[in-house]
Amino acid sequence: MSEPAKIPTVRAPARREDLGAPGSVVSTKYWHLRDDGRIQCDLCPRECKLHDGQRGLCYVRARVDDEIVLTTYGRSSGFCVDPIEKKPLNHFLPGTPVLSFGTAGCNLACRYCQNWDISTAKEYDVLADQASPEKVARVAAELGSRSIAFTYNDPVIFHEYAIDIADAARERGIHTVAVTAGYVNPEPRVEFYDHMDAANIDLKAFTEEFYHRTCAGALAPVLDTLEYVRHETDVWFEITTLLIPGYNDSADELDAMTGWVVEHLGPDVPHHFTAFHPAFKMTDVPPTSQASLNRAREIAIDNGERYVYTGNVHDPSGQSTYCHHCGALLIERDWYRLGRWGLDAEGRCAECGTPLAGVFEAEPGTWGSRRLPVRLADWA
Repeated sequence: MSEPAKIPTVRAPARREDLGAPGSVVSTKYWHLRDDGRIQCDLCPRECKLHDGQRGLCYVRARVDDEIVLTTYGRSSGFCVDPIEKKPLNHFLPGTPVLSFGTAGCNLACRYCQNWDISTAKEYDVLADQASPEKVARVAAELGSRSIAFTYNDPVIFHEYAIDIADAARERGIHTVAVTAGYVNPEPRVEFYDHMDAANIDLKAFTEEFYHRTCAGALAPVLDTLEYVRHETDVWFEITTLLIPGYNDSADELDAMTGWVVEHLGPDVPHHFTAFHPAFKMTDVPPTSQASLNRAREIAIDNGERYVYTGNVHDPSGQSTYCHHCGALLIERDWYRLGRWGLDAEGRCAECGTPLAGVFEAEPGTWGSRRLPVRLADWA
């Protein structure tokens, strides 16, 4: 049996000026010592119980001596400037650029993960770019990005790093976006979303069986997060459901899911139904058909969801935004490129004056569909 990776020992929170160096670790606070001598990580519902030197399922949170530390603070698996619509967020500063990045690991184990090379990686496999929170915020500003997105893997597991970046970004007037599965415990959830401006939260399916068998997780905590963000915060958020043929795409399940969304979250939360492409441990499952996406969209609209989108396919009509009152085309999209803009300066339908739910400015951004890879090591 191979020896476990050596984890540098820390006994107190690292100084901010020390962070970002290779092997940086920082102390964390969401854990407690159990009667059996193990330390339980209380960050997410997995609640890993660790002996000294062990790591949680996410791999990046570990027990060192008598505390839980984060082992990936200040390091990233890569940076890229994307259109905000790629997160996907259709109602948050449309057309603007977002500096996207992730770290390594994940607190779920989805068999179909589209970013499995990052989410299942050990941090030393993929963490090449080093950056303090201040440097991430500064580079985002110099690149003209309106926001920073924590994506590629779930920011819940790099809670402390994400929050410090969010604080540094706010000092420069830059927004922060969490792309997350919403699998987090109530206490850290409050702190985390207090620092976020927007989020896209995965609602992977609407059965406990799917979450258990396909993701090694649970549905109930995700529903709890959705209700918390909707009713207890000012965070703008949208939902994404990746439709997997034969797993979570039945008419009955989609009817139950979208009915719950309208009843518990309201009709104005945008919902993205995106196409599955064979990946990771589910390469034997066929890709999602356009017909399946169209059916999901129709079911959601029939149940009262006002803003329903298709994704991962070329479908301009299913990716554009329409006024729920008069049906006018408000934001035309062709992939990530914007066309017609039918909103007035106050974010209302120019035809009938009905407000469009979201965060808008008088004019859309002009970033388009560009993708700009960034190496922070190239920035002084």
